Amino acid sequence: MRHFSLLLASALGLLLPLASATAAPDPAALFEAKTVAERNAALATLEAAAPGDPASAYAAGAGEFFTALEILASGLHRHGFESPQSFMLPLMRLPVPDNPNPEPLTYEEFRAILVAFRDRLEKSAATLGSVPANADIGMVLDLTRAGIDLNEDGNIAPDESFAAIIAALSRNGASDGPVPSLTFRFDRADGYWLQGYAEFLMAQADFWLAHDFRNMFDGSFHMLFPRAKLPLQDALVPLDGGSSGGMLASEWRIADFVSLVHLVNWQVVEPERRQAARRHLLEMIRLSREDWKAIRAETDNDREWLPGPQQKGENPLTGLEVGEEQVQAWLATLTMAEDLLEGRVLLPHFRITGKGINMKRFFDEPRPFDLVLSITGPAITPYLESGKILSSDDFDQIQREFGGAGFLTFALWFN
Repeated sequence: MRHFSLLLASALGLLLPLASATAAPDPAALFEAKTVAERNAALATLEAAAPGDPASAYAAGAGEFFTALEILASGLHRHGFESPQSFMLPLMRLPVPDNPNPEPLTYEEFRAILVAFRDRLEKSAATLGSVPANADIGMVLDLTRAGIDLNEDGNIAPDESFAAIIAALSRNGASDGPVPSLTFRFDRADGYWLQGYAEFLMAQADFWLAHDFRNMFDGSFHMLFPRAKLPLQDALVPLDGGSSGGMLASEWRIADFVSLVHLVNWQVVEPERRQAARRHLLEMIRLSREDWKAIRAETDNDREWLPGPQQKGENPLTGLEVGEEQVQAWLATLTMAEDLLEGRVLLPHFRITGKGINMKRFFDEPRPFDLVLSITGPAITPYLESGKILSSDDFDQIQREFGGAGFLTFALWFN
């Protein structure tokens, strides 16, 4: 009996390390880390476990998405970025802290920041896409405890939490005032939502990278990086560096914004990226449908990030409830967007009758992109066709279903 006990003890001694080595890692180490080093170590552990554990893949994909935002924010901060707080530059709305000693920035370095950001998003989308549709996911996350390093000091401080970032964006960049407590239980549906946002942001990055926008960068980006030694800094930026804040906070920024719009005359240098932008948008549409399919199948109502009509109560993030009419209107919006991107329906232009713009050809047969001439008409004439044209009545009918909060509020939330 004594020999059997020793044998059993030895067997347990061999099995216990194996059991502990294969136990699923805790996502809390990723989302509650106080330093970048701790966060990166936790992310590496989750990535290693992801192929055999859906919960680890889900958490790792989310971590890769947020570190993509950190790559962008860190790159902007390094060169003294001042947020324009403008919906017209959605890739650059992050509330990046001031940097008193920015490094010089070149066009090539800015493109490299966009490439790194876009490639990390692609990794995130692939990891989230590996999570099975029927995976049982329930990841509780306090957005005041999770965040990213915005100022490159290696720490993840309370004012860099996701809750603080959301609050700053809602206040148009102001960081004062209390940060609301926001805790959500993220489920399988929310994985589709985040993967869709990764595709949406990749589409934006790829569209920029498809073109040579050097002239715009050299001629106007001192508005965004006023102390990064851009070519016209000495001539056009006020000696005091100008005032930070909104895009239209000063006369010199208004002038530079006009220059920026005028200089959006971009030659195509990587046509495959413009084609990829359309594919990302189509994938975003597919994922949004999967998201709502999963949301409507839910029977619980537990701290929902994006609730369905059956999950009653105001959402703590938006203060809104989701009704069946909004879901139906959103699904109709997805169909409309897909029809435009596939060229089944044409986009109207205010000064052209009888023909519309084929958006599939706009992406798949790229020509130089001139913003002003696209608005006035000449630049879009190569894409004009006869066919079914989207009418304003079609879109107005959808907009009415979103009520007082408006279509844009729901669109940003629904993705």
